Amino acid sequence: MSTQIQQVQSKGIYHGLPVYPEDLKGLTAIITGANGISGHYMLRVLSQSPERWSKIYCLSRRPPYIPGGLPSNAEHIAIDFLKDPSEIAKALQDKGVKADYVFFFAYLQPAPKEGKGLWSDAQEMVRVNSQLLDNFLGALKVAEIKPKRFMLQTGAKNYGVHHGPTKVPQEESDPRVEIPDEPNFYYPQEDSVWRFCEESNGETGWNVLMPGPILGGVPDAAMNAAFPLAVYAAVTRELGEVLKWPGDVKSWQLDCSMSSAMMNGYMEEWAVLTPAAKNQKFNAFDGGAFAWEGFWPRLAGWYGIDWQGPQDDAKYQSNETPHNPRGYGGKGVASRSFTLVSWVKQEKVQKAWKKIAKDNDLAQKELVDVERVFGFIDGSLCRPSALMFSSDKARKLGWHGFVDSNESLLSVFDDLANIKMIPPVPKVKVQFS
Repeated sequence: MSTQIQQVQSKGIYHGLPVYPEDLKGLTAIITGANGISGHYMLRVLSQSPERWSKIYCLSRRPPYIPGGLPSNAEHIAIDFLKDPSEIAKALQDKGVKADYVFFFAYLQPAPKEGKGLWSDAQEMVRVNSQLLDNFLGALKVAEIKPKRFMLQTGAKNYGVHHGPTKVPQEESDPRVEIPDEPNFYYPQEDSVWRFCEESNGETGWNVLMPGPILGGVPDAAMNAAFPLAVYAAVTRELGEVLKWPGDVKSWQLDCSMSSAMMNGYMEEWAVLTPAAKNQKFNAFDGGAFAWEGFWPRLAGWYGIDWQGPQDDAKYQSNETPHNPRGYGGKGVASRSFTLVSWVKQEKVQKAWKKIAKDNDLAQKELVDVERVFGFIDGSLCRPSALMFSSDKARKLGWHGFVDSNESLLSVFDDLANIKMIPPVPKVKVQFS
């Protein structure tokens, strides 16, 4: 039996992180979608090690919002991935871009169909997000940029969790969930990356990382589980009300694997730098147990307000999922006494937020894009079935990263407050296990 010795380290609230060899240095990287939630934290991760990552090219239409400016080893290049590959390639060539590693986070969220859910326009999501990736891959070929590893981040929808209840735990080897007339844009994206790597004659390997609800703090609040939670707590405090749980006891206690953007970045760095992880998919999540039942009292405690869990006599509106990806046990049901989308549209909530925004000089004077922002957290709070990621595969290959999702959420709230997205968290009572 062979014995392997690994060194791990802690960085603040993040534990079990790999220690890399000292001679691993002078690497170059491309981060696409660098102004988004995942790209932003990927940049933060890589910029912590300027000797290892000597140059980081941040590709996005707008520069990442970094208080104090970009790190010294990073450069922003304004690129629109909906442009022709030759035009993208010229921008890369003009800047002399070379990349040992590529981290792909570019993403566009089309407007949902009228009266439908966040991801209802599946055809358009496939079209536009496939175009983003294919144009970029084409540009890499034209510019003759041949990375050692290409990392594509997708997500939990890979398992069909947006369609209905799935098998648990979710494991990387689970088959694709093919629903007629509702294509999943992750699948053609995967196929494009695999094809690109196959055509490199072994020079380029791939990784696919799949997070759950992402926790992070950037100016764009969409697809962000933390921002609407902080708004809900801050406004509830302003109104002197009780922090009410919107769902039933089932969703209150369901496993929900949370994915802190910073921890995702650490894992994605590990994946591309680990030879044994070449050409592998991994779930990306915080590594611990998380359910809303444990978090809700903490959230209320930070804001110094009372809270209320599921009520036996509550009147719930139940919605059945459109499909049953697991293939047995019937479709899933999510039950809510109210949604945060309906809550945030109340006049008293809007007025309270305007006062909070004025008193704290916040960036968002009004709560906008509520269907997208608060619709996302509604789906995360009241699930029809568990989101229980397996970490077995990554652990066997040497990944041991962990962060307490409760601590991470508070840290992200602080990040949001620092960029004036929310008021400072009062932190009346802070307690972790």
